[in-house]
Amino acid sequence: MGNRASMLRTTLLLGTAFLAGVAIGPASDLIARHFVRGLGINSAFAQVTDRANTYRLLTLFGDVFERARSEYVDPVSDKELMENAINGMLTGLDPHSDYLNAEEFREMQEEDKGEFAGIGIEVVSENGFLRVVSPMDDTPASKSGIKAGDIIIRLNGKSVQGLSLENVVDKMRGLPNTKINLTIGREGVDHPLEISMRREVIHIQVVKQRMEPDNIGYVRLTEFTEQADAALKHAVQSLRQQAGGKLRALVLDLRNDPGGLLDQAVAVSADFVAQGEIVATRARHAEDSEWFGAKGADILGGAPMVVLINGGSASSSEIVAGALQDRRRAVLVGTRSFGKGSVQTVIPLPDNGAIRFTTARYYTPSGRSIQGLGIVPDVQVAETRDEVLHFDPEHEADLNHVLKTGVGISDRDEGPRTDLPPIARTIPGKPPKDFPEFDPNKPDDTDFQLQRALVVANAMASMRNSVPAN
Repeated sequence: MGNRASMLRTTLLLGTAFLAGVAIGPASDLIARHFVRGLGINSAFAQVTDRANTYRLLTLFGDVFERARSEYVDPVSDKELMENAINGMLTGLDPHSDYLNAEEFREMQEEDKGEFAGIGIEVVSENGFLRVVSPMDDTPASKSGIKAGDIIIRLNGKSVQGLSLENVVDKMRGLPNTKINLTIGREGVDHPLEISMRREVIHIQVVKQRMEPDNIGYVRLTEFTEQADAALKHAVQSLRQQAGGKLRALVLDLRNDPGGLLDQAVAVSADFVAQGEIVATRARHAEDSEWFGAKGADILGGAPMVVLINGGSASSSEIVAGALQDRRRAVLVGTRSFGKGSVQTVIPLPDNGAIRFTTARYYTPSGRSIQGLGIVPDVQVAETRDEVLHFDPEHEADLNHVLKTGVGISDRDEGPRTDLPPIARTIPGKPPKDFPEFDPNKPDDTDFQLQRALVVANAMASMRNSVPAN
């Protein structure tokens, strides 16, 4: 009986000591409940409430914390245990909530500014591994052949399973010109692929532009960093000058753009929509919901637009695509977007770290929830003719702990579009059998989705020019 009483006292001391640091509550009540349970009295007499359950779980946490600190095979610091616990609490909610220590928070801020050291890859955690959302253009990742949808299995020969997203990302970064080896799984390939590359200082070139035939401009937006809107405006201005002020149409390429800053998504959308709603967010509390609209001028002067999207288009990309589609400002070509329609708020902490967790959902101007559904293009065109088995989830809805779709409408309530050029109905949904394999150095000849987008853009421009002026 003495040993049992001693054990009970030890457990109580550990639990209440931990609780004193994290919660305010009646400690004597907590001890009484544990004493009653220790004597084996029926729990009905303990009148367990929600608060009591919370105290019980916190006591359990304190016990696990102490056991890990004292009995784990290697010494582990209190700081590491607590950071792991905090991160586990957040990552268990959804794929985009997590804890950032001071170094990780600083790296996130550097990425938002558009520069960091590494291999140039956007990833999301899934089933203990990392799935590539998209490789960034002209980075070691893209040059070595990494593709959207690839699963990172090992890093420098060591499994990444069980490591946090931030931990793996940190390991992928390093000094410039140092070597890194990735083992990946890929859809349609029955064996792991070994890919080696050297790290580089990544300068994110968020916008690329060129003039296509018939004075149709092409702009690719790779990420919504702090420079996105300014760079896009500069690109469009350059194209208009190149066309002698007669830019007939624009193709905006958002394929494999993983998103970024909300304010940049709103600003980019507003570049082409003079007035009205761009996106709305709905939070847990109504007073925290927000509405974002355009108040300016269309920098294209009403010239037709085509937006390219695919499964790698996420978050801010989907906000732009959804707004331009709902407002009938652009025709969307490609495949369904990723479906990441949630808002993450970053809250700095006193130790210079931060927590990043989901606080709202995005809704397009027509009331559609982007979350888990994505944006379906008006003209659906696959990148390749080959159908491959999915190695791993390719959309937000396939991830673990995914946030539910918001309460709204799953489809636009405006009915089918009536403003599409007739040729849009004749465009095939996949490349012909003899279509060449994609070559990034020859996009006009090997990028089937881009080819179809240019056809649609040219037809829209011809329709606009044929309408008599009032």
